[in-house]
This record gives sequence, C-alpha cells and structure tokens, in this order.
Amino acid sequence: MIPGSLSFRHTLVKLVLTAAYVGASTSSLRVSSSCDPRAYGAKGDGVAKDTTAIQTAIDACARQGGGTVPLAAGTYLSSPIILKSNVTLHLDKGATLLGSSNHEDYPPKTEFHLPDLQPLVSATGAVNVAITGDGVIDGAGESWWLEARSIKDHGILGNGHPRPKLIVFDHCRHVLVEGITVRNSPMWQVVPYYSDDVTIRNIRVLAPANSPNTDAIDPFSSSNVRIDHVFADVGDDDIAIKSGPIDSPGPDDPSRDISIADCTFVHGHGLSIGSEIAGGARNIRAERIHFEGTDNGIRIKANRDRGSDVSELFFRDIEMKGVKSALVISEYYPKVLPPEGEAAEPVTRLTPHFHNITLENVTATGSDSAGVIAGLPEAPISGVTLHNVKISARKGLTIGYADVSGESLVVHAEEGQEITKLAGAKVSIR
Repeated sequence: MIPGSLSFRHTLVKLVLTAAYVGASTSSLRVSSSCDPRAYGAKGDGVAKDTTAIQTAIDACARQGGGTVPLAAGTYLSSPIILKSNVTLHLDKGATLLGSSNHEDYPPKTEFHLPDLQPLVSATGAVNVAITGDGVIDGAGESWWLEARSIKDHGILGNGHPRPKLIVFDHCRHVLVEGITVRNSPMWQVVPYYSDDVTIRNIRVLAPANSPNTDAIDPFSSSNVRIDHVFADVGDDDIAIKSGPIDSPGPDDPSRDISIADCTFVHGHGLSIGSEIAGGARNIRAERIHFEGTDNGIRIKANRDRGSDVSELFFRDIEMKGVKSALVISEYYPKVLPPEGEAAEPVTRLTPHFHNITLENVTATGSDSAGVIAGLPEAPISGVTLHNVKISARKGLTIGYADVSGESLVVHAEEGQEITKLAGAKVSIR
C-alpha cells in the first residue's frame, strides 16, 4: 500500500482502533453505545418487575460489541440479571436496582462448585465488565436473614440452605465496580471469584449489624485486585479474602496480588484473610485503614480442614478505635486459642502455613483484647514482624506456636500480662 492512499488510511485507522480496544482496562474502557432499559419497557416504579427489560438491554448492548445500560432515577424491581462482556451497568443518582423478595425468583445454580442460587447481578467469563454510578443495588435480604438465623451453620457454603449473593464476577477479567452503594444482600455482597484485574473503589457497602454473613467484599481465588476508598458497615467481614472451601478436594487457586487502601470499616468483623483459604493467599497489602466499632481489626484465620500457604502480608498505617479484638492470627478457627495440651497432628494438603506477615504503624485504642497469634504445633506461624504497633486493651496479647519479632511494640493491658507466651512462642521485640 502507498502511504497517503485511501486503503492505507483505512488500514491505519483499523490498527489504531484495534490497539485502543486491546489496551482498554477497567479504568479506561470507553463505550459509546447506550441501551436504555426504558426503551424495552422498564417502569422503574418499584412495583412492576423490570428484569426482562434490563436483561434485554444488556443483551442488545452485548450483541453490538458493548455499551452502557443506564438506569435513570427510579426503583427497578428485578430478579437475577446477567452482565456480558464490554457492558457497563450504570446507575444514576436516585436509581435503585431492588432485588425481588420472592425467593422463588432465584433459580438454583452451581456456584463455587456447590449447590447455590443465582445472584441478583452476575457475570460469568466476561471481559471488560463494569458497574458504575451514584445509585444503589439493594438485595432486599431481610426475609433471607430471618430464615438463616433459624439454621445451624447457616454461613457455611453447601449447607443445604443456600442464599443468593448480591454481585458475583465468576472467572471474569478487567472488572470495575465504582461509585455505587451496595446494601442488604441475602449473603455475601460483592464477590470476585476466580477473576483477574478487578478494581472496586469509591463504593459504600451496607447491611444491619445483626444481618448474618453479609460480608462486604470477598475476593475468592482472585488476582490483581484493587480495593480502595470503600466504606463498609455490615453484619460480617468487611473484607474476607478466600480461596477454597472447607474440606476442599482441590485444586484451588490462591488469592494473590491484592491491595486494599484508604478504607473505613464501622461494625462488621473487620479485615479478614480466611477462613476458607484452601488455595492460600499471597502478596496482600493493606494501608490506611480505619476501623471503628468492628468485632475485629486484622484477622487471619484458618484451621486444619481449610488452610494452605498464606504469606507475604503487609499491613501499614492502620487505626482502630473501639475494636473488640485488634489482632487475630489464628490457625484454630472458629476458635482462636489452642486447647490445653494441644498435640501435633499429621500435615496434610489443608494444613495452614502462615508466614511473612508484617504490621507497621498500627494503633488500637479501647479494645477488649489486644489479640492472639496462635499457630498449630505441626505448623507454627513464622516471620511475624511488628513494627511501631501500639495497642491499648482490657486484655493483652497472647502468643503460641509463633515466631514474632520487631521493635516499638507497646501493649497496655488493664488486666493481666501485656504479653502472654504459650507453648511454642518465640518472641523477640526490641
């Protein structure tokens, strides 16, 4: 082709457009087409179900290569909808996507290799998918919570009494959730599952303090996840990083390369890694997190039936006020301390191995307990470094089967010892 010719210019334009598309990410994806559910019959009156109209708009955008599905101000009552590649669901200020309270509207689905129910919003195998705006996604979870409270082990996956999650990205790439308020999920609220390149920022996640298992954000066997400027006020973990269920036969992928920054958590169970962590977790970094009134601050948890390698964890510039337990690193979940006379057991595929964990510039005031660092006799916790950590609590810090070092650790305990050493404790603080 001759430079300057028409065919040359057409080819050049095509190459530029192709490069722009390939180079798009969740933060820079641009879609020009709009598929308005109101054009397909959506009412937004909170009475008529708008599921079909919303799904038709999503499908129309997907067929033309991508676009935005806007929800204008109004309440859009809906049963589950499915997002597709290159589609952005955008909720304007004043718009609410409200989950149906009819339990029959959530069809059975195999989720996380277990019998479950379809989430209100989900995407499976999608690329460049987003939920943005200033509106609300509300799971109408009250009736589900009432049922769950009457069921033993209601929070365990595969217990025979499933509840739908609110938003699930299953095996997706290049995911963005930005700006919205997420609230009142029947169970976990925002779940990237086996997904890569996920950004969750500037969102609010809400549920009553007594709502069971309403975790705010649960990255599950996912990688390259960025969570920042999140406000969470929920009934369970504010963030729980997971990677494999209890008694998992495997294989399970780890959760890895996750950053959490500039977040505020009030109520809830704190920032957790585990307990379902059979695939492990690596390279997790959390900075500038404010906890107020949560049950826990930083919690790393597993047991002999759900563990793996959990390592390269870094927490810095953490502030806690009125948190019940400031620091819990335990391989005895749901308990935290080893039973008296605990003996070593054989190491298996599911034995937890916690190591290389650093906490720097951490302050906690008004806690009931400074916390616990407790490993298994057959798998002691190693490489815990505490640098400039200051905790004021009613009870001090308990350490067992763990190697803990550092400097400028200050624990003020109103009752008992500031640091209690159990069997297997190796503590070296300057």
